[in-house]
Parts: sequence; structure tokens; C-alpha cells
Amino acid sequence: MRWTQLLCMIGLTLWSGIAAGSQATNTGPLPAALRTHLQAERFQIVTAVRGLPLGVRDTLQALFGSGGLDIVDPGAPFQLTNVAANPKLPTRRLVAAGCSNDHHCLVYYERGGTDHTWQVMLFQWSPSETRLEWGNLAPGGLATIEDVQKAILSGQMKGAPKSW
Repeated sequence: MRWTQLLCMIGLTLWSGIAAGSQATNTGPLPAALRTHLQAERFQIVTAVRGLPLGVRDTLQALFGSGGLDIVDPGAPFQLTNVAANPKLPTRRLVAAGCSNDHHCLVYYERGGTDHTWQVMLFQWSPSETRLEWGNLAPGGLATIEDVQKAILSGQMKGAPKSW
């Protein structure tokens, strides 16, 4: 029985990694059609990671590849540098997020470590499927989801991240 459980867990882990790696992600400039859509998008503020739809959280976990949802709520402690006082702290911290009525979620977070960065992801989600539509490195210091949206539309994004 234990071997069966172990093999199931290994299979699930491999499947999550394959699903994350096979997702079509656009990390270049925001495509014109998506830009037009984003200009009219109205996001409802999400104040905590748990406020994101389950599909978005599951996709973040798969993309992070850390075996858990390695992100904390805004203002919570996290590993800002690669020299962590507490290595059990997550390496990412949510800064701002929002979801729209047409099932788009915008997530802006900071990632600690040797190369401290801010990153943004735009998801299309539904109860049956969630996919990352676009993501990029972002400027730091954006405080609200409206600031993030404006920065995306004004072309302030900085290129593809090395990893999510």
C-alpha cells in the first residue's frame, strides 16, 4: 500500500511539472488583442493569496515548482535575499492582485533571492481550466493593481523572468 501511495505521489509531482512546463506562456510584449482587452478590464482587488481562485493558486504552485504554494500575503516576512535568517520562509510575497468578472486574474509579486525581482502574471481561469496567458518581469514599487495595469499598458515591463 505504501509503495502504491509513493508511486502515485511521484506521478502527481511529475504531472504537475510537465503541465507547468508545457503551458504556452507569452513572456514577450503583451499581444495587441490582450492589450486591448486589458485596457477595458476592471479588476476586483484580491488582498490575500487565499483570495485567488483555486485554479490560479494551483497553476502558481506548478509554475513555482517548489512543491507548495511558495508565496505569502502582502506585508508578511519572506526570504528577501539568498541568505535567509529562516530558510522555511517562502521566497515570494504577493504585492497586489485582482480578478475580473470575465475570469482574468492579474498577480504582481516580489521574488527574493540573489536576483531580487518583481514579476507579473495574467491568468485566464475557469472552474475547469486555468492558464497563464502572459507574464513578465515588472518594475518594483507598484502599490495597487491599478498601478500594475497602467505599467503593463505603458510598456514598463522588463523582459522574461529566469524563473517564476
